[in-house]
Order: sequence, then structure tokens, then C-alpha cells
Amino acid sequence: MDRSSSSGDELRAAVEARRELGPEFEDSLVEGFLEKMDSEIDRRVDERLAARAPAIRPSVAAGQRLALSIVSLTLGVPSTVALALILDNPGFVLAVIWVGIIAVNFAFAGGGQHDRRR
Repeated sequence: MDRSSSSGDELRAAVEARRELGPEFEDSLVEGFLEKMDSEIDRRVDERLAARAPAIRPSVAAGQRLALSIVSLTLGVPSTVALALILDNPGFVLAVIWVGIIAVNFAFAGGGQHDRRR
């Protein structure tokens, strides 16, 4: 059903009810009609906003990013020291560990920002 015809039907029904019930019910009929129109306007605005708004995932909170950074450093630095003391040539292993730590941090921090750009 067309939206404008449903609004027109509502108005015709209110006018017809006013004719049948008389002028003493006019205020309540007008109030009821305006409430229905208000609800219809709200519904249409919500539809338009939903259609225009891209699906946005909430960004990761700054506190969570900070916590991941602290945990990464807390685990990464002692691991680096331990591997440097244990292994004769720890370069490759340390590079893999730190590239992994950096990749996880960038992926975690960039995930919320990537969704906002769409």
C-alpha cells in the first residue's frame, strides 16, 4: 500500500468518525490522528536513517588498545631478553616474534578505524 494513501485513509477515517460521533469527540479524534501521524513520521525517518547509515561496528575502545599494547610489551621484552641470552643467533626468531606482535597490535587498533571509513 502506498504511504500517502495510508495517511489519506487515516485522515478520511478520522473525518468520517467525526461526522458520526459529532463535534464533542473532535479533540480526541484529532489527537488520535496526530499520534498516528507522529508514529508514521518517526517510522519513515528511522527507515531513511537506517538506509543511509552504513553498517558501523563500534570501534575498539582506547582502553582496550592500551591494554593490548601493555601486554604486548610486557610479554615481548622479557621474551626478547630471554631469547637473546639463550640462543646464539636469535635474530630471526626475534624478528618473527616482534613482527607478530606488531601485526596483532595494528590489526586490533586498525579494525575499528577501517569500518568507520566505509
